[in-house]
Amino acid sequence: MLPQVWPAILTLGWILFATAAGEGVMALVALAAADGMATEFAVTAAVTAAVAGACVLTTKGRPFDLRFRDAALLTVLSWFLVPAFAALPLIPAPAALSFVDAYFEMASGITTTGSTVMAGLDTMPASILLWRSTVQWLGGVGIIGLAIIILPFLKIGGMQLFRLESSDRSENLLPNVRGVAKAVGNVYLALTLACFLTYWGLGMAPFDALNHAFTTLPTAGFSTHDASFGYFNSPALEWAGVVFMAAGAFPFLAYIRLVRPGSLRERVDRQAVMLVVILALATLAFAAWMVLAKGYDIGTALTKSAFNVTSVVTTSGFVSFDYTSLGAFAGMLFFLLSFVGGCTGSTAGALKVFRLEVMAKIAVQHIHRAGRPHVVAPIRYGARVLSDDQVASVGAFVFLYFAAFAVISVMLSALGLDMEVALSSTAQALGNVGPGIGPIIGPAGNFSSLPDAAKVILSFAMILGRLEILGVLILFMPSFYR
Repeated sequence: MLPQVWPAILTLGWILFATAAGEGVMALVALAAADGMATEFAVTAAVTAAVAGACVLTTKGRPFDLRFRDAALLTVLSWFLVPAFAALPLIPAPAALSFVDAYFEMASGITTTGSTVMAGLDTMPASILLWRSTVQWLGGVGIIGLAIIILPFLKIGGMQLFRLESSDRSENLLPNVRGVAKAVGNVYLALTLACFLTYWGLGMAPFDALNHAFTTLPTAGFSTHDASFGYFNSPALEWAGVVFMAAGAFPFLAYIRLVRPGSLRERVDRQAVMLVVILALATLAFAAWMVLAKGYDIGTALTKSAFNVTSVVTTSGFVSFDYTSLGAFAGMLFFLLSFVGGCTGSTAGALKVFRLEVMAKIAVQHIHRAGRPHVVAPIRYGARVLSDDQVASVGAFVFLYFAAFAVISVMLSALGLDMEVALSSTAQALGNVGPGIGPIIGPAGNFSSLPDAAKVILSFAMILGRLEILGVLILFMPSFYR
């Protein structure tokens, strides 16, 4: 059956009402802070509410039956349209962004990418800074819901491994989606509160602590300062950031599983273990290189390495120093790390560690079969034997990911961007990582100098990567409409 447009329009209307409500709250914040943005937020809230009302009124009297196919259509529409309305407060002064720049900023925000075209954040009105952070925090909520409810049903990239309806007892955590949403929401809130209190206790001003808590748990990366975490010059804050960035990149259902009865082996998520191993190895390798090749003391090297490696691997987007200034090895290492990502069911982007593990197992299987072609060697993920459909799904996703990477890189090169900028900006956009490599879009730069066409392409790439590529491409498949 064809997807129905009316349920999607109606639901989109309510999503836009929520966006308008957020802009209205920021108008009150602007009033309280006397930062001169109250009128701008109030006007944009009214515009957004008017469009939302039109969506709701045009569907009045029509039957509401939101089927799964309709939900897939709604997901794509909302991720592309909401940034346009969230961008409206950034168009007037003092942000004074063009619509393309404002859309890029909010696409980066809602996808929790963390790339920015804005400079002068240290003097920006409080309401604008809080709006950017709030969009990222809410985007994180949407990403978790997408990962544990929508994508597993679409069988995208092996996500069917994590369907809530699995007959595996360890996966059947709660009786229904509402229960899952409530439990995950409570975990998200609790971790955000813990992050805020920790940052505040370690020396951040309350406003900075709130904004950075709002952008740490979603592994998002917007800061209130141009220098990001480097502004605070605090090893204690960097280590706290490591803990909470990693917490945001762990599967949120794993927190629920961890407190349930059962053996520790059943309750500890294998993805989380694999992520910790990757973070530890990459941190130690980069820290050792900083000590041996660049003369850093061990404490500084470990702190800087742990924070920035964790930020890139978990696709958080924070920086504490310009690691690309250390030379080609650092640039290449962080470029490769931008493909890794966190765990499925988290707010992190990129390939995800479970897919890397499955692809490694596929490679090992083929090597074994080359020497012993008649040996039956099924691919396992934990205790489960993966079906051919699940293996093919992971392989198809990885192929499409790198195909999209190649196509977008070539498109950016055609616009005149050099190879370093084209490749690294594509990698960070598809992976929702944040900073790229080099002086232009690297840790010490931003994306403001790129041509508008490049920003449009990268905005699309950020949303494409956030919806796991097939979440968008599925709308162009004839089978979706049969």
